[in-house]
Amino acid sequence: MRLIALTLATMLAFAANSVLNRFAVAMFQTDPALFAVVRTVSGAVLLAGLLMLKGQRPPMQPRLQRLFGGGALALYMIGFSMAYLTLDAGVGALILFGGVQITMFGWAVVERSAIPLSRWIGALVSMAGLAWLVWPAQGQAAIDLGGIILMGAAAIGWGAYSLAGRTTTDPLAATAANFIVAVPLVLPLLILGGNGTWPGIGLAILAGAVTSGLGYALWYQVVPQLGATRAAVAQLSVPILAALGGAAVLAERPDARFILAAGLVLGGILVGLVPWRQRRIGSSGS
Repeated sequence: MRLIALTLATMLAFAANSVLNRFAVAMFQTDPALFAVVRTVSGAVLLAGLLMLKGQRPPMQPRLQRLFGGGALALYMIGFSMAYLTLDAGVGALILFGGVQITMFGWAVVERSAIPLSRWIGALVSMAGLAWLVWPAQGQAAIDLGGIILMGAAAIGWGAYSLAGRTTTDPLAATAANFIVAVPLVLPLLILGGNGTWPGIGLAILAGAVTSGLGYALWYQVVPQLGATRAAVAQLSVPILAALGGAAVLAERPDARFILAAGLVLGGILVGLVPWRQRRIGSSGS
């Protein structure tokens, strides 16, 4: 039960990131590149400060591991921010979380991890529900190829970042180190644009320090317990939670399409996460 509660809290933090990003960019005219930089710097500052209060320093060794984690985080931040300059939120979410599934399930297959059939089915059902929810209606503009590539890169980055967390023994320290490494890698985003408003920057700080910094540290706490494929399936709830959060703030009423699609997504997650007794694919735990 504790793992379920922590996983739900993490998914809510991820969804809050999307809502805060949407408000900062759409309502407060803050450039996505500036939002990403402020978000990353704020996360690094808060997490490093928390470690200092505990009398610790961010563990910057082993260097290769830190470069991998920080580089994966930076790839996600950069790809995510740049992709949303040309993609709408729905298609971006589909590409992002679809790519995360491919990355994490693919790595589990490479490692010959045991993947229950129910987890494959659950992931496919949830992806179908998400595709139905966000796919552009007939007559809408074609999807930008550059945006697809950038969001695909973000998906690979986030999938790799999540996989890196499976061996973490100190989630707070590891997350702090990853954010610190990511800061100089995302700073070049400011070349693309640095316009913003104080409310938008405030939301970026909130997203970086709380829903990203602390949220990602919490993610590194639950990923080792979930394993690669269960962690991948759980994240498919994020677009639904983000849509519900946006609807609550904007007082929008979900339509029938949203309700049915959300049912598919959440039903698929339930199928994928419940430990059904059945034949497994592979030779070891996932």
